[in-house]
Amino acid sequence: MLSSELDRYLAGLATERRLSPNTVAAYRRDLGALLDFCTREDIDSLDRLAVHHVRRFAAESHARGLSPRSIARRLSAVRSFLDSLVERGRLGANVAVNVQAPKPSRRLPRTLDADQVASLLEIEPDDDLAIRDRAMLELFYSSGLRLAEVVGMDVTDIDRADRTVRVTGKGSRSRVVPVGRVALKAIERWLPVRTRIVKGGELAMFVSKRGTRLAARSVQARINHWARVQGSPSGVHPHMLRHSFATHILESSGDLRAVQEMLGHSSLSTTQVYTHLDFQHLAQSYDKAHPRARRSARRRQKNS
Repeated sequence: MLSSELDRYLAGLATERRLSPNTVAAYRRDLGALLDFCTREDIDSLDRLAVHHVRRFAAESHARGLSPRSIARRLSAVRSFLDSLVERGRLGANVAVNVQAPKPSRRLPRTLDADQVASLLEIEPDDDLAIRDRAMLELFYSSGLRLAEVVGMDVTDIDRADRTVRVTGKGSRSRVVPVGRVALKAIERWLPVRTRIVKGGELAMFVSKRGTRLAARSVQARINHWARVQGSPSGVHPHMLRHSFATHILESSGDLRAVQEMLGHSSLSTTQVYTHLDFQHLAQSYDKAHPRARRSARRRQKNS
């Protein structure tokens, strides 16, 4: 019964809710973990699943090394699955509805400072791939885009006259964001190269040397390549450029709402993480610049 109910639910996610294959696969992994747990606990029917079982499932996931965020995702999948069974009359109640994941510790995103970004973006455009990559990285930083937004971008999405680009973000939400002059100049240098190598009716803004849409893994590999070549800190990834964009805009403007709109965050609380980074930057500047802060620092060094 358990596996058949799960298969029916997953099929509905794909056909009725039209979720992407990757999302359905994530549901399959999370709910497969629940079925494995039920097997170990000799639970052969979901109407025998109780609140304490779901709590134990979450605790066991934590003990196996899953992060609080991953456990929260698992529990969300379980709640959705059990909700569907309640709606169909297969269960009387959703026993997972009030089970919470461990609270995650707040991790500040890693960023590059302005000089590090400038160094990374100083790519000599001496071949087709370098021209493409320079335009791509400039756009990441200029507009604070996600990897999926850059990969999914079509050449028709950019308005060079208005210096804006339309992107589709999470939840299929579309937004228009500005493109900086430097990024636009790099894109205008890339477009004739793109025309020369693109295949057929491909609309992708960034294409491979075979003329097809560039894959996400390829973008990540190219950023890693340029980080090594340009001597950037280790672990540079596309989202780091997005984090750097948000932090630098907030440092300059202090306008959290504008940063929220440009990043495409549905909630301001998501954007507020950058206020912590901004405060961290201000605190470091204070320690370096304020006379009493410098005196206190010297005193601490003297006493240590």
